[in-house]
Amino acid sequence: MSFQITRACTKQVRPILSTDHHEARRRVLNLYKAWYRQLPYVVKQYDIPKSVECLKKKLRQEFRKNDHLKDIRIIDMLVIKAQMELNETVNFWKQKDSFMSYFKDTVEPKPIDFLSKFFVGHN
Repeated sequence: MSFQITRACTKQVRPILSTDHHEARRRVLNLYKAWYRQLPYVVKQYDIPKSVECLKKKLRQEFRKNDHLKDIRIIDMLVIKAQMELNETVNFWKQKDSFMSYFKDTVEPKPIDFLSKFFVGHN
């Protein structure tokens, strides 16, 4: 029985923005800093009932959610999407409800049993 050594054929894909991990990391950090700088203005512009510190904490949480990614193309796509979100937010092209949807997981869940609904005042 003879084994043939097959050569693994790898396809080189073209990068979207970044050519290596260092450049992708720099783009992510620049994006984070841009969001961080704009948060006080966003709070005023959208009249958000949350503090700037709460928004900064949520921003950090959103960025940390994707810190496990290693594929440069995926990182670049997420950076592009986040830049578009920042642009829409800063230019006030988004509705307040759309912006507040980022905080849906920080809202207390609705009561489901009878006594909890009774104490809160739900039907």
